[in-house]
Amino acid sequence: YDLLLRKKYPSWLYPVTMGATTIWERWDGQKPDGTFQTPGMNSFNHYAYGAIGDWMYRVVAGLETRVEWAGYKQSIIKPHIGGGLTHVSASLDTYYGKLSSSWKVNGDKLVMDVEIPANTTATVFIPSDDPEAILEGGRPLTQVKEIQVVGTEDGYFVVKLGSGRYSFSRGE
Repeated sequence: YDLLLRKKYPSWLYPVTMGATTIWERWDGQKPDGTFQTPGMNSFNHYAYGAIGDWMYRVVAGLETRVEWAGYKQSIIKPHIGGGLTHVSASLDTYYGKLSSSWKVNGDKLVMDVEIPANTTATVFIPSDDPEAILEGGRPLTQVKEIQVVGTEDGYFVVKLGSGRYSFSRGE
């Protein structure tokens, strides 16, 4: 997260502070004094370094799939919350419809909303290892029969969901 959010060179945010609206070939394509690097290797629209976008979807928002689940027929939603961010929202238009993940933290309180397209399933990792502390739509998670409990893993409570919209909260 530090490399993403730092405003000074070297970082992903440094070019934005210099006016960038695309991903540059060099993080320091424009120097702090406003001058430019040599034009031989200084593209200001260089998607080859676009891996940061993939990382933000897969890691920060937690939207991913596996090769054997072509077209997002099955998905994984496992956001990595923290790093100084207080909220994130991302969505993908899949073959089956919109797959989305958003989360917001305020102190110990977490709200995590997910949308799973029709005719698909998702394994969702909710940051908490205490199922009693998690609500879905204001109801205790353990009382929502549409949710299949998988278990706990590395500080997450893991559930399997069918298509629909779900709103999880913790720390109310």
